[in-house]
Amino acid sequence: MATGLLALLDDVAALVKVSAASLDDVPAQVAKTTGKVSGIVIDDTAVTPKYVVGLDPSRELSIIFQIAKKSLINKIILLSPAALLLGFFAPWAITPILMLGGAYLCFEGYEKVHSMFSKHAADAAQSTEEVKVVTPEELEKARVKGAVRTDLILSAEIVAITYSTVADTPLVNQIVVMLAVAVFITVAVYGFVGLIVKADDIGVHLAKESRRENIKKLGRGIVKFMPSFLSILGYVGTAAMLWVGAEIIAHGIPFTSHALDDLEHSLAHLPALAWLVKVVLCGVGGLILGAIIERVVRLLH
Repeated sequence: MATGLLALLDDVAALVKVSAASLDDVPAQVAKTTGKVSGIVIDDTAVTPKYVVGLDPSRELSIIFQIAKKSLINKIILLSPAALLLGFFAPWAITPILMLGGAYLCFEGYEKVHSMFSKHAADAAQSTEEVKVVTPEELEKARVKGAVRTDLILSAEIVAITYSTVADTPLVNQIVVMLAVAVFITVAVYGFVGLIVKADDIGVHLAKESRRENIKKLGRGIVKFMPSFLSILGYVGTAAMLWVGAEIIAHGIPFTSHALDDLEHSLAHLPALAWLVKVVLCGVGGLILGAIIERVVRLLH
């Protein structure tokens, strides 16, 4: 009896050692995954601030918190379990789902580019139409809903890429890494977004008369710089949408995936140039694909 109990304890101890050794790899896996999803993280960070532009400044952080909370819930409660279940029962479905998400990003990116170039025509047309009155509360709800919808697509891409990174590891590792990446990226993205949207308030605070002259100059500089920075960030977000969406689709098609790999290998001695060429090609491809999807959607409507 004692011998059997000691053998059982030895087995438990061995299992604990194996699990501990496996979990030691978690930080490295989290870092590796974070690097892989950096493009999507840039996209998420650049796109989100536009959802609070034009709203009551006192509501900005509250709106960002609502988006961040729903984003984290989606990653942990909805997307991560779905990825684990799909990976176990239907691993073939992950790539098509990713490609659908990429197509949506291309469509959204094209819509934004189109709206930039057709702004004057839209303004002229709007002047002859009846303007719908929307309350601040309704506008806030619509902005949060739109932000969460876009974030859901980006979060799905993040979770799917995370799962593909840890698919060959033990289940415990998969769960821990996916939860760690979900929390880390959500906090990092929306913490930085909160800092961006409140930067002008920080600048005003620094520019108070009671401050030293160099501090006041810094504050005034921040206030003057932020409108331009937000405008640039909007362009970056749109470009990132097209780039990320097209790259996801390209990696789901063997021919284009091999072409991108060959491009990277041919320019391996110039990694910065390889990255730039890939981004430009994916951006142009995403714009063309988004235009095609927009035409199809318009025909269906």
